[in-house]
Amino acid sequence: MQEVGKISASVKPTQDTKFHIDYNWWEKSGEDLRVYMLSHLPPEVRERISGTSIAVDYIDPDTGEVFELDEVGVAVQEAAKDPTFINPHTGVIDGIFRVFLANNNQPMSPRELSDVLNKPASTILKTLSTAGRVYKGIRPVQS
Repeated sequence: MQEVGKISASVKPTQDTKFHIDYNWWEKSGEDLRVYMLSHLPPEVRERISGTSIAVDYIDPDTGEVFELDEVGVAVQEAAKDPTFINPHTGVIDGIFRVFLANNNQPMSPRELSDVLNKPASTILKTLSTAGRVYKGIRPVQS
């Protein structure tokens, strides 16, 4: 069984390898996904979050697709509409995580992430594949 926090040695990501947030990693890691997601919200939004995890249907305004989200998920989707949600001052890992939050976790390659983050694809790839570590559940999509 693969250890949590490690990328399989047989996986050699390239700039075209698709990555995503692996929510199973979060379940096994012992880290708190809700707390990390809250850290991506503006302080005034965090203060309004009640702490309940009641799920509601969220309709993506662009695609019409319906997602079941809790209060934090809805707040993240709303925050992601702000042009400053993903900005040059955000660290690489946090920026990548925010891109996946904003796009409903649709897999993207370092090359595609580079276009959104304005950071070199090589830097993104190196960050995501350093020493086989998994940062914040961002992993290659398993085929």
